[in-house]
Amino acid sequence: MQLFQVGAGSGGMAVLDLVARDPRVTRVTLVEPDVYAPHNVYRHLFPPSAVGKRKAELAAEWVRAIRPDVAFTPLIADITSPSRQGEFARLAAECDVGVCAADNETAKFAFDALMRAAGKPWTLGEVLSGGIGGFVHWFAPGGPCYGCVASHLQRSVTVEKPSTPDYSQPGGPVVETTIPASKASISAIASLHALITLGLLDAPGSYSPGFTSLLLTLQHVPEVFEEAFRPYRFRVPRLADCLICQARPTPSTAEELDVALDQALARLGDA
Repeated sequence: MQLFQVGAGSGGMAVLDLVARDPRVTRVTLVEPDVYAPHNVYRHLFPPSAVGKRKAELAAEWVRAIRPDVAFTPLIADITSPSRQGEFARLAAECDVGVCAADNETAKFAFDALMRAAGKPWTLGEVLSGGIGGFVHWFAPGGPCYGCVASHLQRSVTVEKPSTPDYSQPGGPVVETTIPASKASISAIASLHALITLGLLDAPGSYSPGFTSLLLTLQHVPEVFEEAFRPYRFRVPRLADCLICQARPTPSTAEELDVALDQALARLGDA
């Protein structure tokens, strides 16, 4: 089985460590542009002595140490890089399962596009700010895209209560809205992410855990989560008006392009 993964941060590395130990995994390609920084140490598998090295290369060393038989290709690159989309498309087409552990929306949408074009299943794990819980999603060819899922959950789930900005002091301090999660919280969501990924390895074409997205709360948060360690399962349909995955004819004239743009903006306004 060939694995194509993007991201080797604290969550991505935890997932990779668990999935790569499965003897069915024979080849791994990892895309990760970042350098291991001092602030990563408290939540990562790598030791403090690795600070300053490339995460992709550290991940390769880690996996080869536990699975010397695995063919591991580390790519120090950004999954959104326009100049490498052809290469990434080939890797997506060659893999059996994709794993996304990116921490930004642009990378998630880019990976989604690659996997949908290749017709391959993939998984995504997301730890919520402060480690209060997290999501694990899985995507099948022909099913909802990441845009469908993100749009559905944005309308259905409240996962934070941001502080109201103080408009009387526009130059004042900005409240930090992203709080780092603990390694324990990251590991809990990463374990679920790994389990669902391994399920896809069992049956890439027919696997179904009974949901599209799983939300697991890890803490009781007033007005957000009523109780800790409670799972919520979401079956997300492919949205008929999704601007990303629904096939539409390409406008051939300037007038048709204007009409298509107006329609797209109208759909966004209704979301």
